[in-house]
Amino acid sequence: MSTVLTVFDRWKEFLAERVDQAERAGVNDEKISKLAFQIGEFLSDKVDPENREERLLKELWDAGDENERKVMARLMVKLVNKE
Repeated sequence: MSTVLTVFDRWKEFLAERVDQAERAGVNDEKISKLAFQIGEFLSDKVDPENREERLLKELWDAGDENERKVMARLMVKLVNKE
């Protein structure tokens, strides 16, 4: 998992794979976004940023309120879905 977190492109690939698996399993977009939000909360609380991209995301996450964090989670899912 440390490799996934130290290389931002690998993190995006990892997230894209999980989103794809959820979609193939029939999980709807709203549930995927909710899960992405929960992952964001966990990462923000428990994982120290390992690169500048993660540090920026953490700073934005910490600056936002719950609604803004939910938007960030949806945007991360959208980002990896288009790749």
